[in-house]
Amino acid sequence: MLPRQSVLDESVWGKSRGLDPELPPYPLARHLLDAAAMALHLWDVYLSANQKKRIADGMDLAGELNRARALVGLCAGLHDIGKLSGFQFCSRRAVQFLNRNLAADSGRMSTGRAGHDVAGMTAAAEVLKVLGFEDDDEMSATARVAEIIGGHHGRFHHLENGVGPAFLGGAAWAGQRAAHAMAVHEALGAPAAPGSFKAPAAVLVTGVVILADWLVSQEGYLRQRQRTLEPSLSAHFRRSQADAVTLLWDAGLAPVELARKDFAEAYGIVGEPNPLQQSVMDELPAAAGFGGRGGIMVVTAAPGDGKSETALEAERILSKIFGTHGYAFLLPTMATSDQMHDRVTRTLLNQSGEGAGLTLVHSMAWLSSAYADDDLDGDAVLTCDGDEAPAGRRRREADMRPGRWLRGSNRPLLAQFAVGTIDQALMAVLPVRHNALRMLALSNKTFIADEAHAYDPYMQVLLGRLLNWLGFYGVPVVLLSATLPGSVSDRLIKEYLQGAGHKSKALKPRTFPAPYPGWLYVDGETGSSTPMSQARQTEQARTRNMRLRVDVERVVDGGKGASDRIAVIKRLLTPVATEYGGTALVVCNTVGDAQETYLQLREEIDPRRHGDGGDVQLLHARFPGHVREERTAEVTAGLGPIGPRPARRIVVATQVVEQSLDLDADIVISDLAPLSLLMQRAGRCWRHENHWLRHGFPDGRARPGWADGPRLVVLDPLAGGGRMPVQWGEVYSEHLLRKTSRKLAEIEGGGIAIPEDVQSLVEAVHGDSEDYDWDVPGSREAKAWAEHKGKETAERSMAALRSVRRARQVAELHDLHDLEGEEDEWELSTRLGADSVRVLCVYTQEDGRLTLDAEGEQPLPEATKDGRMPAPSVRQVMRRTIPVRAEWFRDGDPVTFSPPSSWAEHPMLGDLRVLRQPLHRGKAQAVKVGDKTIFLDQDLGLVRT
Repeated sequence: MLPRQSVLDESVWGKSRGLDPELPPYPLARHLLDAAAMALHLWDVYLSANQKKRIADGMDLAGELNRARALVGLCAGLHDIGKLSGFQFCSRRAVQFLNRNLAADSGRMSTGRAGHDVAGMTAAAEVLKVLGFEDDDEMSATARVAEIIGGHHGRFHHLENGVGPAFLGGAAWAGQRAAHAMAVHEALGAPAAPGSFKAPAAVLVTGVVILADWLVSQEGYLRQRQRTLEPSLSAHFRRSQADAVTLLWDAGLAPVELARKDFAEAYGIVGEPNPLQQSVMDELPAAAGFGGRGGIMVVTAAPGDGKSETALEAERILSKIFGTHGYAFLLPTMATSDQMHDRVTRTLLNQSGEGAGLTLVHSMAWLSSAYADDDLDGDAVLTCDGDEAPAGRRRREADMRPGRWLRGSNRPLLAQFAVGTIDQALMAVLPVRHNALRMLALSNKTFIADEAHAYDPYMQVLLGRLLNWLGFYGVPVVLLSATLPGSVSDRLIKEYLQGAGHKSKALKPRTFPAPYPGWLYVDGETGSSTPMSQARQTEQARTRNMRLRVDVERVVDGGKGASDRIAVIKRLLTPVATEYGGTALVVCNTVGDAQETYLQLREEIDPRRHGDGGDVQLLHARFPGHVREERTAEVTAGLGPIGPRPARRIVVATQVVEQSLDLDADIVISDLAPLSLLMQRAGRCWRHENHWLRHGFPDGRARPGWADGPRLVVLDPLAGGGRMPVQWGEVYSEHLLRKTSRKLAEIEGGGIAIPEDVQSLVEAVHGDSEDYDWDVPGSREAKAWAEHKGKETAERSMAALRSVRRARQVAELHDLHDLEGEEDEWELSTRLGADSVRVLCVYTQEDGRLTLDAEGEQPLPEATKDGRMPAPSVRQVMRRTIPVRAEWFRDGDPVTFSPPSSWAEHPMLGDLRVLRQPLHRGKAQAVKVGDKTIFLDQDLGLVRT
């Protein structure tokens, strides 16, 4: 039996908390119309042509885009229909304005607590029947819309886990739900129900609904509308449609058309595009065709070959063909993301992209100097998520979520141009809150993943799962790598093609070899592949041709005599340390090794500290955030392509310099590492030689006389039967290190031809193989192989278990959250064994005060009386934090390292570990944590002994 439609009652409130208490709350009907109007504008302006087509196809409305548009608006307009329930009684102030007839049910409806998202999901079938939807099977369009309503706070629910009838109220409440739904339906032109509604399309629609809701729920906008309500709902809807334009633009989410310039002007480089880049400009348009179901492109070339600019040229072509808006440029680390953000900013400005949405996206992005404090302190977004719960941490967490997306660390995913860490994208295929919104953001643009070789098996599986979804949506993808094994490339391409609709059985025997150097484009619709032309491959190889001298030094860690690791490094650096000068990069495998190496070289070469302008510099990941940002800029300036180039500079670093940092050293000295990573480190040796030979060396200073060619020196403790240093076990697979050591022994003295030898060397060490020595099953190498394979299998299995299903396997939307736990985005890591806590080092002054500095001039910020922490104070604290492994504090007393009590309820500050370093005669003392001691040294960073 259909509910009897009542006259719409505007005493039913939609928003109350945070609004003018002297006025009635904001009516629910008005908010629903606001959201519907914004969803229509998002369809018109924000969604790409590709997304609209996938949504329409998913509704069985191919070619009927206007009808699909109206249905998306309807989903947004019904998102809060569950507030017509016991939710109305969760605000004492707001309920005072409720119609007496409706308020009469308060006793029965207030007996339990439930989320209005779940209440809306439960009531949806009855409401949609009034609008002409048929609920004829389990996964009808009705059930799908119910799932979308239930998921509008970022988490999908099982349809059977709804609320009880008492919470929904009696006939009067059912009548109001029908009246509110009819008002929205009529404003949208009374769209008819779709014949079907596939799950992947519904995921995108959910993203639209969430974004529309947030944009029209900003406190300043609601207060303005609350003060000046239009006399009728139709007039209100017209104004909401007009306001949507400004709201989207002010959020920085309206796409901007770039003024495409020629290659040199667009990227701010000197000279013409290289053959790799020119081939993309000339050959990719024909390979990509006229825009079917997307495609995936793999670009392989040596470090320094301009892969980033190649990818951006590919994006320009693919976005035009497939109708995507901008791009997401994703990298392995925060440091590389920060560097790429600067480059993309310059590129956009060169193409008149001043108004384009671009910020930085990683877990600590909002702490970057790319953000101003006023970017972080905008209007609150009043979502009512958590309003049913008492005030406290849950409500504060709910209040922070939209701000992170509209103004904070996640905004670039929604913006037209996104630069950040791959983790932020991979969370789209993990069962975390708002994964649907991530999927909307990523499917809106061309997807570029740099350093595709840098991901462990766990992350490779997650990346493959994401590519499967992007393949379904027809999103163009570009993967970049200098050292990507063919087996990994094949798996990623096949995942994409399966998403696009190709059967795994047909794909199984196929391979997709990418030329090196060069590119391969695989069409999503047909599965056909097009490589870079042979002529251009040859031309590119000649342009970048270089013979890398590789020397292997057998070392003993902590040994004595000539083979001692530090003694070998000092000997190798003798030419740099003398009057000849020059630049050297020393890459260590652990932070502890880097700190010790730096101290020894300082003592030998230049006693001045890094911060005092010393010739020896130190860079690793365990500096406070603001210090690391400064040091990265200093190192990049000294060894970068422009100069001024120092007469003498030795940089001691860890893996942070392997990827995307544009450095050029006269010699690279490296601890033994897996071969693909050694090639990355070698890519920082003579990186700009060809460019400087053509256009001049910085400041006219050529390389020193001792540097007669690019040279990589590998410090190998395994050579000659040695053992791996104990501390390396946490960093690299012993099996890969032993394979690398053997391969280096084969080529030592002969050197490596770049680019000709690179791919074969990578395949020899990292390609699929069964290197078990069955003749010596108990050998150290056999044990290392078994450990390596076991760990790899476990990581792949773990990723497969944790990730959401492939796009075509999702039947119900709760499949996207069908794992235990209520994960928020900032609570989950996409890397196994990743640093998982952040430590703040503070100083306990002799009078007991806690300060951020040893001098005692910066007291620890405290929350205000109302419990709020201003954004500048949060930034001041978080910029000083350091990521470390959670196990560091496992054996420590939790109370000893807990944050101040006024921070306890803050969703970010409340999770910090605070290292309170006592001062003795002005010097910070180490703190005992378990069986180790930890202290922050201003020159060395965080030291753990």
